[in-house]
Amino acid sequence: MKFGIFLSDADVLDGSIKASVDAAVKYEKSGFYSVSVNDHFYSPLGIPKSNQLECFTTLTAIAVATTKIKLVPAVASASFRSPALLAKIISAIDHASDGRFISGLGAGWQDKEYLAHGYDFPPLKVRLEQLDEVIQVVKAMCTSDEPRFKGKHFSIYEAYNNPRPIQKKIPLMLGGSGTGLLKIAAREADILNIIPPTGNGRDFINDKPATLRFTMNVLRERIALLHKFLDMENRPRSSVELGGLALMAISEKVEDPELQAIAKNLGFSNLSEAQNSPVALMGTPDQVTAEIERRKQEIGINYYIVVLATPSTQDLFVREIMPKFC
Repeated sequence: MKFGIFLSDADVLDGSIKASVDAAVKYEKSGFYSVSVNDHFYSPLGIPKSNQLECFTTLTAIAVATTKIKLVPAVASASFRSPALLAKIISAIDHASDGRFISGLGAGWQDKEYLAHGYDFPPLKVRLEQLDEVIQVVKAMCTSDEPRFKGKHFSIYEAYNNPRPIQKKIPLMLGGSGTGLLKIAAREADILNIIPPTGNGRDFINDKPATLRFTMNVLRERIALLHKFLDMENRPRSSVELGGLALMAISEKVEDPELQAIAKNLGFSNLSEAQNSPVALMGTPDQVTAEIERRKQEIGINYYIVVLATPSTQDLFVREIMPKFC
C-alpha cells in the first residue's frame, strides 16, 4: 500500500510557502509515500478569498526541502498553462526533486475560477480533448530529441526541452472517473486517482448528491470499464495502478460523535454509511485497517491520497495503521 498526504487548509493556515514546506517535511518523516497540493486559484474547500498558493511553485519549494517523498499535484488542470510551458515546469520540478515527481493531471472542473480569471471553460468533451493533447505535448517534450506535435487544439514544432527530466518516464496520474477520462487513462496513464464526478462546479466534499451516488458498486463499474478499455488498448490491466482520494477520520472511540458529525457533513445519514463509501476511511484504527485491506484485496486499490479530517487522525494513522501496510 502507498499512502499520500493531501495538504489541506489545516496544514497551512497562514497560507505560506514555509508552512507548506514544514508540513511536507513532517509528513515525509512520518513515512508518507507522497505529498499533494491542489491546482486552483482558490481552494474548493474554502471561499474565493481564501489563501491559495500556486501548485507548482509550492511543490518546487517542497522538493528542495525533502529527500524521499514523491511530489504529486492532485491534480493539475491541463487548461491553466500552455502545454509547452507545463512540460518545462514538469521537467524543472523533476530536477529539483532529483526524480521524485509524479505528473497528476485532470481536465479541470471548477467553472467559476476559470471565468473569474479570464480562462475559457469549454464543454467537458473539449476539455478532455485538450487534456489528451496536453499529454501528447508533455510526453514529446520530455522524451524526444525533436519534439513536435500537431493536434486540433495545440501544436509544437522543434520545442526543444533541455535538460529533459531525470526520470526517463515521469509517471502520469490522471484524476477522475468519467468514461472519457477512463479512455485516456487506458491509453496513457500509469495511475488512476478515482474520484466521483466533479459536477456543478463542486468537488465530492462539497457535492453531497455526487458523493452519495458514488457507491462501491459504482466504483467497481468504473474499474471494470477501465479494464475493458485497457483490454482494447492491449495493455495489461495491472499497468494502471488504482488509487483514490479519501477523507480520513480516525478515533479510538467507537461511534465517536465527532466522526458522526463529519459523516453527516459529507451528506451521509450516519457513520456506518460513510464507512461504506469509496470517498471515506473512517472509524477506529482496527476498522480503518480492515477496510483498507478489504478494498485492496477485493477492488485493487493500493494508493490512497488522504485528507486528514481531525488533528488526532494523523497520529493514530501513522502510529497504528501505516506500519501494518508499509
